[in-house]
Amino acid sequence: MTPKTDEVDRIVQAWVSQRPDLDFSPLEVLSRVDRLSKHLDRARREAFRRSELEPWEWDVLSALRRAGEPFTLTPKQLLLQTLVSSGTMTNRIDRLVSRRLVHREADPGDGRSILVILSPDGKTRVDAAITRLVDAEAALLAHLARTDRERLAALLRKLSLEFDL
Repeated sequence: MTPKTDEVDRIVQAWVSQRPDLDFSPLEVLSRVDRLSKHLDRARREAFRRSELEPWEWDVLSALRRAGEPFTLTPKQLLLQTLVSSGTMTNRIDRLVSRRLVHREADPGDGRSILVILSPDGKTRVDAAITRLVDAEAALLAHLARTDRERLAALLRKLSLEFDL
């Protein structure tokens, strides 16, 4: 039985015929990752949209939710988890406060600092979004056996660790 081919196979084959002097194996991997990331991005945006959240809102709210009870972090902790500037984080917190998805309180342990706290509505939305996200991502991987998913996750982890140094 002949293996199925995809668009990346066709692109690489065309390049091989034009430039047989080059090793196109990186394209075979990373072009697929790039194409799959577009499907993932659409699935994530839809999961967030259905929970009435923007992707940036998801980033902040999910960081608070993952912190566990009482779902509280400092702006600095949020900065480290979301990788945005302090000005951007201040703007995001302001917008989330205006939507009543979070609120601010003075930090009882440090009078100079504030805490950002996930509101009940924020918790409801982020919980709905993670459920939708997990379902959408499971659908994207439905054609892979669990062992294949585990092997792929291990390989991607190995590759991504090189960039986390």
